[in-house]
Amino acid sequence: MAEPVTQTTVRLEINGEPYEVETSARRLLVHVLRDDLNLTGTHVGCDTGNCGACTIHLDGEAVKSCMLLAVQADGARITTVEGLSRDGELTPLQQAFSRQHALQGNICRCTGYWNIVEAVQEAAGAGSAT
Repeated sequence: MAEPVTQTTVRLEINGEPYEVETSARRLLVHVLRDDLNLTGTHVGCDTGNCGACTIHLDGEAVKSCMLLAVQADGARITTVEGLSRDGELTPLQQAFSRQHALQGNICRCTGYWNIVEAVQEAAGAGSAT
């Protein structure tokens, strides 16, 4: 006989806003963020914690939300990529990433990182890396 799935209330502060979510005790934080709270900037990539697509800040520390149960984050302060903008405006670094088409944000062998380097240098005021 299968065990009943236990539901629990998880209280989180995400990007400065309070949330209460009713969820399964076995549910991953990344799924709560994306599916329940529609914070889709946090991505599911490899499902093993290697790629970094699911990285968030939890109480000031970078963590992989695909490796953490939502109940483990109860009471935490979370910042997702949506929380990085200020007053609805992209930060200079985010704007530079957009202008430079620096879209690859995690470690991967499928692309080069030149656009990312140029975006960071632009945001830092160093100009083009060429």
